[in-house]
Amino acid sequence: MSSTNAIRHDWTLSEVRELFERPFNDLLFEAQTVHRQHFDPNEVQVSTLLSIKTGACPEDCMYCPQSGHYNTGLEKEKLLEVEKVVEQARAAKETGATRFCMGAAWRSPTKKDLPYVLDMVRQVKSLGMETCMTLGMLTEDQADELAEAGLDYYNHNLDTSERYYNHIITTRTYQDRLDTLDNVRKAGMKVCCGGIMGMGEEDEDRAGFLMQLANLPVHPESVPINQLIKIPGTPLEEVEDLDPFEFVRTIAVARILMPKSHVRLSAGREDMNDQMQALCFMAGANSIFYGDTLLTADNPEADADRRLFRRLGIRPEPLSTNRDDADEAAELVSRVEKERQAQLFYDAANA
Repeated sequence: MSSTNAIRHDWTLSEVRELFERPFNDLLFEAQTVHRQHFDPNEVQVSTLLSIKTGACPEDCMYCPQSGHYNTGLEKEKLLEVEKVVEQARAAKETGATRFCMGAAWRSPTKKDLPYVLDMVRQVKSLGMETCMTLGMLTEDQADELAEAGLDYYNHNLDTSERYYNHIITTRTYQDRLDTLDNVRKAGMKVCCGGIMGMGEEDEDRAGFLMQLANLPVHPESVPINQLIKIPGTPLEEVEDLDPFEFVRTIAVARILMPKSHVRLSAGREDMNDQMQALCFMAGANSIFYGDTLLTADNPEADADRRLFRRLGIRPEPLSTNRDDADEAAELVSRVEKERQAQLFYDAANA
């Protein structure tokens, strides 16, 4: 068994593959042991996700119904009005959500739309909720503006391993994604970064993807593990289903590699039965998206989630029990500075 107290950033691919290859029960036992050292095993963070601008994205992500490259029947929508977003956030809070996530189908925020986005952050924040956004790639200046508005988390997924990435996306590079994560960190925001399982990748790709996340200078505070939702009209609509046990293994390995991160059981829950979700919680998942819709795809109905929580003895994690922000920020600044001094950051300006 690996050391359950160590927070590491130097995992090798062979070490991560060895975790995946362990007997299922042994892997889950270690993941649950690690989980209990850092979290209440019967609490799950509850977040709500709202699409604030849907469709016509210029990226060619092969899993995404919002890509303008594919005909999925999804209609293009304009950026939502600030008042409508705040209304949705207020409703989410009343049903138990502590974090409100907002997503826009952009390559990156436009100069015209960014002021409205910043106003959304300020007003949702004023409700006493954590705020999260996913808006595509960010420059340093854009990240700074979002941080100044009070954005807590920025979501920007790696999606898969660097090795498999070009099979899924060609309109932006893996390094583009890492640069955005760097800009988010430098601005002082927390990172939400994960990927999608079941896109035709191999075992080594799932291991490589998690190794990349775990070897970032600071682990993402949130790690969403998505199961592919096969959307008609996208290139991945006929891909072979991933073995459910392999998905649970991915959750467990993520928990072991990133002990203090919230591991989110994210997209694809609509196709998971209660038993599979329970195994994911046992493996260390402690965050979900709550509500009827996840951006443009179905999500288990809120009532179904509440029933499952009752059956499992799980309760929503209160906002007040999250880790101390001051200590976390100090740790983040210290580690990022050490990594800079070691010249481990890629300098895009000199590329």
